[in-house]
Amino acid sequence: MNSGLLAEFVHYLKFEKRYSPHTIAAYETDLQQFFVFSLATFDLDDPLFINHFHVKSWLADLKEKKAVARSINRKISSLNSFYKHLLRQGIISKNPVKLLHAQKIPPRLPIFLKEQESNFLLEEIDFGAGVAGATDRLVCELLYATGMRRNELQQLKERDVEWSMRQIRVLGKGNKERLIPVSPALLDSIRDYIAVKKEMEVYDEDYLLNLPNGKPLNASYIYRTVKKYLSQTTTLKKRSPHVLRHTFATHLLNNGANIQAIKDLLGHSSLAATQIYTHNSIEKLKDIHKQNHPRG
Repeated sequence: MNSGLLAEFVHYLKFEKRYSPHTIAAYETDLQQFFVFSLATFDLDDPLFINHFHVKSWLADLKEKKAVARSINRKISSLNSFYKHLLRQGIISKNPVKLLHAQKIPPRLPIFLKEQESNFLLEEIDFGAGVAGATDRLVCELLYATGMRRNELQQLKERDVEWSMRQIRVLGKGNKERLIPVSPALLDSIRDYIAVKKEMEVYDEDYLLNLPNGKPLNASYIYRTVKKYLSQTTTLKKRSPHVLRHTFATHLLNNGANIQAIKDLLGHSSLAATQIYTHNSIEKLKDIHKQNHPRG
């Protein structure tokens, strides 16, 4: 295939869209799978000669192999983004993916901690002493208190904390910046952490959070940390950083926050992505009605 087109697209995702390495890898995998299929099935090794029929054949093949709807939709999205990019560049005149429709999937409700569980996590769990314990605690506290994504936390700089304004500047998907208000208590935690960090012989002066060896955090460390402490907090099967993001949004909504405000705090591009949290709120109302209404 024309590897130059794929390489240029990856460069666009990395430096213009500023997608995370994980997202870029997913795009590359999806596109490579399609090009392998088109070569094996139609003897086509150039993406410029792909048409609507070739893409539909690939999707039919995925369904035959029992690929789930969510996975198929992601692959459609990857391919569509690639060809939209070629269209903008004037390399092609028609997007072969444009007329395809996404697969219908059942709504997947967000998984979140109960309020007593989040309180237990931040008030009762022993994170240990020294910079390692302080780092682990602040990782969990920041994810729950701000709702930021794992990659956003990983990239957080000391200068992103605006002390006098009591807010944190976050660089999200698509290089979009947003401001998240934070409590004085969280600012105190950050201030205490910086003091502990500076006791190390070597540390990164730019990034807020450092590993015990002084280097910036990596994505796998954040994931392992959250999983470790959520395992001591909840019986939920899923124990990822995104659970704390879901918990942040759900607790805000359950305590009266406006859905538009939650959208802005999460950095969602559309309100539709935030609406999933209203389902949890409705379920909570059902439980309250059942427990308290005489005919519940």
